[in-house]
Amino acid sequence: MIPVRAIRLGVIADTHSLFDPAIRRHFRGVDLIIHAGDIGRRSVIEQLEMIAPVTAVSGNVDGYEESGFPAEAIIKLNGFRIAIRHVVFEAGKLTEDGRAFLDRTRPDICIFGHTHQPKNEWLGDTLLFNPGSAGPKRFTLPRMVGRITMGIRLSGKHIMLEDRVISPPKTLG
Repeated sequence: MIPVRAIRLGVIADTHSLFDPAIRRHFRGVDLIIHAGDIGRRSVIEQLEMIAPVTAVSGNVDGYEESGFPAEAIIKLNGFRIAIRHVVFEAGKLTEDGRAFLDRTRPDICIFGHTHQPKNEWLGDTLLFNPGSAGPKRFTLPRMVGRITMGIRLSGKHIMLEDRVISPPKTLG
């Protein structure tokens, strides 16, 4: 099936309560934003919703379902099945639960976070995409977001965020 027009996704994860204003520029024109968990403050989602509709899952920092966001989600767009879950890889390897998730959902695209390490590679017919971390800088890992275009071809890319934003806002009281 040839899609009518390309759909553009903004992909983000591991914000840990930090909303970097540069995200507005990088996600301008996207049709949907996917947040793959470790959101932190709900205000991050509110800021993203000012750009485009948001589908979000929770992560370990969010307390999973305690956050009000599901632990995983499946959406269908432009003929593609997209599975979203925070933990799929750990320590550079596909986890047992991650493998079971992929086997159960059989997605065209699997979007995840947790490792803070960007990933854009194929596992069989599934695009595995981790946008990296858009939150406070940790270790030597770059701060990043991603974009996925779903048209005649499926493609993902990473966008580096400047490291000048290094910590989330402080809580008063």
